[in-house]
Amino acid sequence: MSQAIVSLKEVTIYQDHNAVLSEVNLEVTKGEFLYIIGKTGTGKSSLMKTLYGDLPLMDGEGSVVGYDLTTLKESDIPFLRRKIGVVFQDFKLLSDRNVNENMLFVLKATGWKDLQSMQETIYDVLDRVGMKDFAHKMPHQLSGGEQQRIAIARALLNDPELILADEPTGNLDPQTSAEVLEVLKKINANGKTVIMATHDYALLMKYPSKTLKCEEGSIFEVVQKSV
Repeated sequence: MSQAIVSLKEVTIYQDHNAVLSEVNLEVTKGEFLYIIGKTGTGKSSLMKTLYGDLPLMDGEGSVVGYDLTTLKESDIPFLRRKIGVVFQDFKLLSDRNVNENMLFVLKATGWKDLQSMQETIYDVLDRVGMKDFAHKMPHQLSGGEQQRIAIARALLNDPELILADEPTGNLDPQTSAEVLEVLKKINANGKTVIMATHDYALLMKYPSKTLKCEEGSIFEVVQKSV
């Protein structure tokens, strides 16, 4: 039987006390690659924030990587986020430290202590995204695509069960977007579950996969030809 990494049943997603998505029923199994599409303001980011514990689940039932979202406590969130890697549109790299120091910051914040283990893990994830020679570069020395690869590497540090990528190509040109998506696809091919929110329909056509659409307060599966 397939293992559900994400399960939402009759969920309503709220943003600032306003319901943005209703009757959300979603099951994502281990190893899936799922797109979530829709116009700005239709609830894509709110859904993602609910999955990584940034927005509380108020109505319905939900679980993510073994955590019950309805009973999730503030103290559980750091542990939930160790099992989820989040990739943002604007990279969120710390500008005052180099790539290696950015990675060390995350590992220390999530409880790592052994410096040698940390360094080995950092080089491993940088290698997986083709960036192992960039460890001592500052973020401003990197292109947008390079910064996003670093952000993906950072999301892999704790060997998460689930990668949530929220508009990861939103600030990138088409060529770089395709390269970043290929990195995510490769990670998925190695067994990681990936959920990617996007409005880049050209990427969907080039790299088709299961697609859900947020529209008028609902989320539903769409066949690729009709997106």
